[in-house]
Amino acid sequence: MTHLWVRAEQRPNEERVGLTPEGARAMIEAGIRITVEESRARAIPIEGFRAAGCDIAPENSWPSAPPEVIIFGLKELPDDGTPLVHRHIMFGHAFKGQHSGRKLLERFKAGGGTLYDLEYLVDEQGRRVAAFGYWAGYAGAAVSLSCWAAQQHGQGRGPVETFSGKTELLAELRGELDALDRPRPTAIVIGALGRVGTGAADLCEAVGVSVTRWDMAETAHGGPFPEILEHDLFLNCILARPGTPVFVPRTALNAARRLTVIGDVACDPDSDYNPVPVYDRATSWAEPARRVHDDPPLDVMAIDNLPSLLPVESSEDYAAQLLPSLLRLNEIDSGVWGRARAVFEEQMKGI
Repeated sequence: MTHLWVRAEQRPNEERVGLTPEGARAMIEAGIRITVEESRARAIPIEGFRAAGCDIAPENSWPSAPPEVIIFGLKELPDDGTPLVHRHIMFGHAFKGQHSGRKLLERFKAGGGTLYDLEYLVDEQGRRVAAFGYWAGYAGAAVSLSCWAAQQHGQGRGPVETFSGKTELLAELRGELDALDRPRPTAIVIGALGRVGTGAADLCEAVGVSVTRWDMAETAHGGPFPEILEHDLFLNCILARPGTPVFVPRTALNAARRLTVIGDVACDPDSDYNPVPVYDRATSWAEPARRVHDDPPLDVMAIDNLPSLLPVESSEDYAAQLLPSLLRLNEIDSGVWGRARAVFEEQMKGI
């Protein structure tokens, strides 16, 4: 019997989960055994999983699970260097030239395990079967606008915390913008036709911010892009990959510009293809924006787990998208899972 083990997330401020109790019940009815670890942080309570018929395990006990078990989580594993013997479903962030990703792949090589990277679960047309993108864009635009509002007071944005839902988020952000004695800022979103860009643009429009929407047609010439500097905010919603143009080069720091906040929602600062090379590391919930230039100011927001600011909505949305694929775990060597494994095996040739 296929056995899926839902691990507790170990990263601070990570409350999401990729499976709901309703989805777990459907998988159990399909003949798949489900174990869910207890968690002090998960936004969806353990009681629902227990009532659905899941086995319950102590938090972070997955390393001692039988080797045939499939371990399912979202964000990174504890960075302890131990060999990985299981099959893991997670966001590995290891296939696009990320320097830290090689260490993860070396652990899989040492243990003989397999990574089914959630970013590379695609259908026959190469489209991702599930993504958190919309909520990443939505939350990322909100935090970026909040950083801009704080900047108008000559301050940095203080720590961010989980919101109970988008209603609370919108109310707080509208209050910050309304308190300013100036019009709403302007924003440009690149990647506006994708999930991430749609979420970012929707948030901006919900709080009365004028949005310029760009996608592949507007960026195909490869740059430079002086129009970006003519907006108050730039929201990057394009994942870094070979051929991605540079949207804001380091020369923009000293250029004449209106731009004072970059929201790098895609957040690939350690990629060789980073399209916003004015910063080199992600920001955090404790310090959501980093000042990369003083005069004129330029702050970068680059939190890399933005959907967790809205953990219930983003979890429920993502889990619903992913469930049809999870129900086919009995066929893990074919279809969406077979394609993900092929990507992993190709990457491992260089390790």
